[in-house]
Amino acid sequence: MNRLTRWLLVIVVVLASAGAGVAAWALTRGTESTFPEISAYSHGKAVRIGPYVYCNVVNLNDCQNPQTQGQLSVTERYPVQLSVPTAIGRAPWQLLRVYEDERNSTTTMYRPNTELAVTIPTVDPQRGRLTGVVVQLVTLVQDQNGELRDAPHAEWSVRLAWP
Repeated sequence: MNRLTRWLLVIVVVLASAGAGVAAWALTRGTESTFPEISAYSHGKAVRIGPYVYCNVVNLNDCQNPQTQGQLSVTERYPVQLSVPTAIGRAPWQLLRVYEDERNSTTTMYRPNTELAVTIPTVDPQRGRLTGVVVQLVTLVQDQNGELRDAPHAEWSVRLAWP
């Protein structure tokens, strides 16, 4: 693949990511709730959570910080069922699973229009107890060195409470 083809491919990926982020932002404007909410469910209990931080996808310095954090009681017997609304699922988003030893945390990236719900075991045999989950809407940005990287422009957080 020659250099021009690679640059054209990079430009297409950046524009597609920005377009998906703008579409997610546009879909959430003017709804009853100012921001989309995620939901988490385990063993008969459910919580709906607004964003911890929500930035304008075009200007990542234009952010609102409601600092909402949900809490869900869990046990090792029942998984967490996480749901995101279509406004999030239509854009690239990622799920962070935070374990007792944060060095064992994992991240899963979801492409647009692929997942609206995820079932997450509360205990991983290698990582231990799950202590939280974080949903992030991501977009591609170019850093000072000209490198492309994912950057979150919105984040939802659920802390898991163990008995």
